Amino acid sequence: MRILITNDDGIQSEGIRRLAGMAAQLGEVWVVAPVTQCSAMSHRITIRDALIAERVDFPGPVTAFSLSGTPADCVKVALSYLMKGNRPDVVFSGVNHGYNAGYDIAYSGTVGAAMEAMMQGVPAIAFSGEAVDCHEVEDQYMAEIARELLGMEAPEGGIWNVNFPGCPLEQCRGILRDRTVAPIQVYKDKYIPMVTDEGDVLTVVGIKTTAEEVPEGTDLAAVLAGYVSVGAVKSSVL
Repeated sequence: MRILITNDDGIQSEGIRRLAGMAAQLGEVWVVAPVTQCSAMSHRITIRDALIAERVDFPGPVTAFSLSGTPADCVKVALSYLMKGNRPDVVFSGVNHGYNAGYDIAYSGTVGAAMEAMMQGVPAIAFSGEAVDCHEVEDQYMAEIARELLGMEAPEGGIWNVNFPGCPLEQCRGILRDRTVAPIQVYKDKYIPMVTDEGDVLTVVGIKTTAEEVPEGTDLAAVLAGYVSVGAVKSSVL
């Protein structure tokens, strides 16, 4: 099995290295990821500027490139150029530093890259975790979930979306599958204004949604309750 890995946190992120290490247990691994942080770029692609692809050192038995573009660019360039003739069987995107659940998936470069793979005819799984330093649940369940989803038919017109809670392993309550997208954002934006001579300066503060606000059966409800969330996300254009 040949696996392409990308992300939106950049080629140097800890999450992509954990994901590549897991994927190396499953097959041949290629990494093509943004050279810089590209969070919240959704499905943005580059159409006017040149893209620079550079071979880089990466831990493990991995063929790796950085790209001066977006997460979706990374998938497009990998499939059409860098891996031409060596097409991957699946694309893994992540592990994102922060949940990609609820309506926040609309902003996600992690999900955008996975959707680009799906549009190119390659099954894809997006992996995300709580923005904390504890990754025990990821380490325990990521390979198991990847193997399970690889053995299933990919969602028609969509991708698999996996979110890990950032709690210690002993506090994780297990895996909940078939989670739907919560009709609410993980963070609610609050803008704090400050008037200056040049106009209004706005500082944004994210207020985290509470478990009581989230409908049951959804991805966000699962992770806020200490479960791993697994579900399908469908493209809105297909």
